[in-house]
Amino acid sequence: MSTLTSSTSGEATIVGKGAATADGPGPDVMAASTIDGNTVVSSDGDDVGSIKEIMLDVRAGRVAYAVLSSGGFLGMGNKLLAIPWSALTLDTDNKCFRLAATSDQVRNSPGFDKDSWPSMVDRQWASSVHQHYGREPYWEENVSRTGAIAPSDLGAPEAGGVKL
Repeated sequence: MSTLTSSTSGEATIVGKGAATADGPGPDVMAASTIDGNTVVSSDGDDVGSIKEIMLDVRAGRVAYAVLSSGGFLGMGNKLLAIPWSALTLDTDNKCFRLAATSDQVRNSPGFDKDSWPSMVDRQWASSVHQHYGREPYWEENVSRTGAIAPSDLGAPEAGGVKL
């Protein structure tokens, strides 16, 4: 089995032989619906829930979070958690996602219920979620990794020092 690694950037990691043997799409490019219901296993080996939703940052064109359904009994009392995409590793051999967090961290995660979702565009809320999982916020990772400036951070375009 491949070594489990985790990314601190906005990218999920893939481990296992599935990438080499997969026919058709996956695991590098997959339909979001195929991930729905996948088991999530903590770094200490516990089943901590399943993926309920994949949240897209539509403007940036990337996955922002996986929403994990955790706890409860027969679907009642489930706590929903936003998990930064970079905190997950797709394990193709075991057909699950591995979370770079212990089961205690998951139990103590800021969560919400199905009828009261947070504003996921609220940068303060989102930063606290990323910090809880020890991840750099996905909207900042391009700057620190490549030095690139996000388009929304740019002012008016310049040509030869003259604003256009």
